[in-house]
Amino acid sequence: MIEPVAGVLLAGGLARRMGGGDKCLRMLGGESILDRIVGRVRPQVDALVLNANGDASRFAASGLPVTPDTIEGFAGPLAGVLAGMEWAREHAPACAWLVSIPTDAPFLPLDFVARLWTALQEDEAEMACAASGGRMHPVIGLWPVGLADDLRHAMIDEEIRKVDIWTGRYRLATVEFSTDPYDPFFNANRPADLEAAERLLAGLS
Repeated sequence: MIEPVAGVLLAGGLARRMGGGDKCLRMLGGESILDRIVGRVRPQVDALVLNANGDASRFAASGLPVTPDTIEGFAGPLAGVLAGMEWAREHAPACAWLVSIPTDAPFLPLDFVARLWTALQEDEAEMACAASGGRMHPVIGLWPVGLADDLRHAMIDEEIRKVDIWTGRYRLATVEFSTDPYDPFFNANRPADLEAAERLLAGLS
């Protein structure tokens, strides 16, 4: 039985490789990447928030609450994880766990939260993250909300920014996902990736 889990969709970056703007609002298969991701993630979590900086009204159509980074300076995905933890602590207190999801991965598995949770239990770990094709995806992780203060200390007092440096302090379970017939964590970082995603989507339909 999975305990209540909140989800944070990470859209706080600058999307330089996509030419700026919000890459999650780019269209794919007739809908935004964000809407596609929400459709895959929402059934897997008990609460969902979007982490984004700047004017939140540009995401109004999603219907999601928006929380900005709580550490200044575009401090990377760890800042988004922290913002999600602090949001969950205040707005979804029943959720002791937070799953973080990048908003450039439109083919996320429909069971990845359950699989992260299972690995967490089986390995008696403190947190879990996904992997595919022999490559770790540290941003796609399941975190205890209770570590929010520890993460804030690590980011502010120790200036830690890399996810794997922080996770290296804890027992981490890694879940390998198959890349057959495609990598479920394919990410659309560049315009060429978006074209590849369109081709992949066409092949799935």
